[in-house]
Amino acid sequence: MVEDYGITAAVNGADAKRFALKLMAEPLELSWHHCGVTSDFIGEYFSRACDGNVDPVDARHSISYMINEILENAIKFRKGGDIEIVGSLDGGTFEILIKNRIDARTAESFKGHLTKLLEREPGELLLERIEENALDPDSTGSGLGILTLMSDYEAKLGWSFASEHVTEGVELTTYASLRLS
Repeated sequence: MVEDYGITAAVNGADAKRFALKLMAEPLELSWHHCGVTSDFIGEYFSRACDGNVDPVDARHSISYMINEILENAIKFRKGGDIEIVGSLDGGTFEILIKNRIDARTAESFKGHLTKLLEREPGELLLERIEENALDPDSTGSGLGILTLMSDYEAKLGWSFASEHVTEGVELTTYASLRLS
């Protein structure tokens, strides 16, 4: 069974510039330290492939930020296994999908979070979350990165949960699309 939340359809065509990377779970233990290096590398790679209508410095920053936020979540919540990253650039549209495995309990909790997230306006939720964090500095799991992507970067995001492809847990694919300027 597959359950989709948000926008999970890719729009980049067959002529898009593409890139794929697999972060192997073993023997290197994946941690959040790998996120910055990986996202900066991919941001640099695609910023050099942008056409003349896109500012490469802005593209590098935006791509790196988006990948870093999604990849951090993939590493933080993963339940073993590798992480697959596939990116594409078609004109001024950058798309990324990041696939990882999570446990069933985390999947159910995240689905509930996504349902609430997708029912509201991202900018409004972002302000609420910033205020909540200011009142409780010990809070964790704020979701500010995803809300910032949706509100400030106008990223189109989607999540697909599939249980038939894995023997244990749930395969989570996060989709993100960003219009570069």
